[in-house]
Amino acid sequence: MMRFHISRLACAAAIIGAVFGAAPPVAADQMTHVVFPGQSIQRAVDAAEPGDTVLLAPGTYRESVTVNTPGITLTGMGRSTVVEPDTKQAGKCAEAGNGICVIGTKAHDVEGVTIASLTVTGFTGSGVFAMGTDGLTVRNVTAVKNGVWGIAQERSTHGVFRKNTARDNGDAGLFLANTIKEEAGAADTLGTVVEHNRLEGNRIGITVRRLRNLTVADNHLTGNCAGVFVVGDENKPRAGALTVRDNTIARNNKSCPKTARLDALQGSGIVLTGAEDTLVTGNRITGNVGASPLSGGIVLFKSFVGTTSERNRITGNVLEGNAPADLVNTDTTGKGNTFEGNTCGASKPAGLC
Repeated sequence: MMRFHISRLACAAAIIGAVFGAAPPVAADQMTHVVFPGQSIQRAVDAAEPGDTVLLAPGTYRESVTVNTPGITLTGMGRSTVVEPDTKQAGKCAEAGNGICVIGTKAHDVEGVTIASLTVTGFTGSGVFAMGTDGLTVRNVTAVKNGVWGIAQERSTHGVFRKNTARDNGDAGLFLANTIKEEAGAADTLGTVVEHNRLEGNRIGITVRRLRNLTVADNHLTGNCAGVFVVGDENKPRAGALTVRDNTIARNNKSCPKTARLDALQGSGIVLTGAEDTLVTGNRITGNVGASPLSGGIVLFKSFVGTTSERNRITGNVLEGNAPADLVNTDTTGKGNTFEGNTCGASKPAGLC
């Protein structure tokens, strides 16, 4: 492993630029730890201090990596920097089948970590998994053919997920939740942003589960069984108080079988179930066709534990060619849900367009 003391910033930038063709900007009192294929990413991460960058050269790395130091950046040089499983590796991240883990504790979130510009593929769990983080940024990451989630975050705040590609993962391409191991009310993400991502061929493109105060915007979702799921239940506070806007959601017509938690999926654009005070606006939703109870362009659906969706606003969306309808409200006992100003051809029940 090569280390460059960035007090000599111009010299370091010239060396890294000569090797890789480009170098990320680094402050004068920080260090860059450069890792080449065959060397240990984990060793470089463990040596890094807050503010440091671990820079991965193009090539394939076979290991799982755990980050619990605040303020570090783990970055590759684009899709040609590939992280794959090492089936013989020990440690909690590897044993859970995950590729890159960013893990805080219940007492202390790990703050300000960035994961960027690399590919994670072939893990039985998640490509990138984060828990107990504050201000995590995941950008320009390609998560492909992982067994559960492409990129996942639980019990975290102030997250930024931008310009990632999640394709052909077993469950959600992007999965954000309060926690999956215990019953709890929806958590406030304090403004997490999911934007400009591409989600293709997953079971669900983006799942937002038991969360509040979050924006899902300007994403492109196609070829999944379902595009966007906003999921709540009977716990308090309720899921919702979030925005789903300006997304392109087209032809999410892959067929996925029923699971213990969810009915069979096909042809779902945006589904709200057990959510409240959610704004769905400015989305373009086309060609999502299926025969599932959850099929349709924008679907309000009573949660599987019987919790209604309430005070959600569906406004200013453009919908075309979705079936059984562009707008579907099966949650007719939910109070205060409104459908206004949408451009669409058909609805169930009639009169929502």
